[in-house]
Amino acid sequence: MKAPWNFARFLPLAERLLSRGRLPALIFAVARKGPRLGKLREDVRLMQALCLAWWRGEYRAISPKALITVVAGLLYFVSPLDAIPDWLLGVGMLDDIAVLAWVMKAVSDELAAFSAWRNRQAPEKLRVVERLPDTPEALRLEQEKS
Repeated sequence: MKAPWNFARFLPLAERLLSRGRLPALIFAVARKGPRLGKLREDVRLMQALCLAWWRGEYRAISPKALITVVAGLLYFVSPLDAIPDWLLGVGMLDDIAVLAWVMKAVSDELAAFSAWRNRQAPEKLRVVERLPDTPEALRLEQEKS
């Protein structure tokens, strides 16, 4: 399955973001942009929850390649400089939707495993794991303390 046009340039960006500990900034950017489109909203929330669980060290059962693909997809989603600029009303989100759908399909087994893990967790634990603090810095500090 071939990656969407223009997506490949986000893969090295995702690797750098992860290696530099900048995942909290991306998680907050995704939360701010938040899709307004039915199923897409749930898909983005699932990928955001995966990133939060991975960042907090609660869920590590994902391959590095799949994690980079998810992060690159979320970077594409929040980037104003993708194939079709988001400010073009009516069509600006089309490329974002296509890329996120491709990411969901490309890492579907990994996302299914994460969903199964989430379903086995107590609701209290998920509230802690998926809670978004007020700032990216607060999320970064949480990890440093643990």
